[in-house]
Amino acid sequence: MGRRNAAWSLLESGMSFGPDRTAYRFGSSALTYGELAGRCLRCASFLDSRSIRPGDRVMLSLPDTPAMVCAFLGAMLAGACPVPVNTSLHAPDYGFLLEDSGAKLLLTVPGHPSLEAAEGRCPAVLCDDMGPPGLDGLPPVFDPRPADDARPGFMLYSSGSTGRPKGVPHRQDDLLVPARTWGLVLGLTDRDVVLSSSKLFFAYGLLASLALPLAAGAATVLFPGKPGPCDVFDLMLRHRPTAFFGVPTLYNAMIRAFEPAMKESVPGLCYSAGEALPSLLHEEWARITGREVLEGIGSTEAFNVFISNRKGHSRPGSAGQTVQGFEARLVDDAGRDVPPGSQGHLLVRGEGLCREYWNRPDKTRETMLADGWLRTGDVFVEEGGFYAHQGRSDDMLKSAGQWVSPVRVEEELLRHPAVAECAVAARRVNGLDVICAFVVAAPGAATGKALTLELRKFLLGRLQEHMCPACFEFVPELPKTATGKVQRFVLRQC
Repeated sequence: MGRRNAAWSLLESGMSFGPDRTAYRFGSSALTYGELAGRCLRCASFLDSRSIRPGDRVMLSLPDTPAMVCAFLGAMLAGACPVPVNTSLHAPDYGFLLEDSGAKLLLTVPGHPSLEAAEGRCPAVLCDDMGPPGLDGLPPVFDPRPADDARPGFMLYSSGSTGRPKGVPHRQDDLLVPARTWGLVLGLTDRDVVLSSSKLFFAYGLLASLALPLAAGAATVLFPGKPGPCDVFDLMLRHRPTAFFGVPTLYNAMIRAFEPAMKESVPGLCYSAGEALPSLLHEEWARITGREVLEGIGSTEAFNVFISNRKGHSRPGSAGQTVQGFEARLVDDAGRDVPPGSQGHLLVRGEGLCREYWNRPDKTRETMLADGWLRTGDVFVEEGGFYAHQGRSDDMLKSAGQWVSPVRVEEELLRHPAVAECAVAARRVNGLDVICAFVVAAPGAATGKALTLELRKFLLGRLQEHMCPACFEFVPELPKTATGKVQRFVLRQC
């Protein structure tokens, strides 16, 4: 017997605060909770008319517009599996995603490269900002299909920070778990206005712009483009959000673009996830805005944040403490628990975790362990209940026989005024792996041998010698995923 449809449960939760309350702000328009529910039901009817059946995958290559929200929830109402994907890929990438997911339908926008990939693979429907054509002519009536754990409820793709993305299927009910776990840390209410720089195709963006605000009856600001620092400050000034969700690279850019007049529009809740937040950025943001940044760590596999700082108890350089509903362990390479203060691979366990990767039994065996534990691929140190991120397991470096955290080196390097961004990775030199720092210089900084010597001297005054990079390379930009994560595996291949 199937359970109640999770998308409808989420919509009902939002409507319980009043169907006339604003659910989404988009440009100069607004969509109420009642209107949102009606459009989602129409979208379910539309998909049903296109012979989309329970369990069928529907790929969504759509910008952050009402169409994206309605297509995602509408597909779930129809019992189908929405698959939001990165909107800035190339046609061959979409070809892989369509083949891998086995999508029966693609929803996208005119002129998008996913259309080329869909030819000969599956039908495509072009949407405007509000959804598929003819949606307004359909009645807002559809009987939501019950959840069925034998079929995926929704599926995301990993960001590809370590290579080709993997499909991460979730049950329908996993959509509701964040509100009663991480949501308790955030404390969003129906009086909140949410702004997220992360897009809806990314787990962090789907959490911040859909799962959490709809459960709380909050209003959410949608921005279809890729927001730069000035865009974010403009949106803050226009919409006065009470909660902002960003990533470290954007916080870094916003700090550099900050002007005193912007301070009054910075919301009371500022959150960072997606990658470790350097303590320098935490300190600088607090200094110039008067607001603390709450940092946390989650994953696509969890569709949640499982370690987080709390309001008024945020520790710079730490991802925080375990979120209610989750357990965490740090283990060595042999799977044995490590003592406090020692580096270890992070394992987490809790409700809502992905049970297996899509079409990847090899990766499933590596990541989804016995007794419900999930290997996150991150290395942490735990002290006093707080977890400090040391880097990805694959990114850890060895120098002079000792493990080195690239995050630790990057945090200190960022403190030099000539460094705007940096990443540390191993590079092969004369058959040996050496630590290399890839540096994006601050505007006006003169790159060259003199700056290299200055940066090494700077680090030697702050770090042990074996932790200091043996070489420095100045680059115009760092390779990143669409979600802002640095792709260190690309740097290792340079």
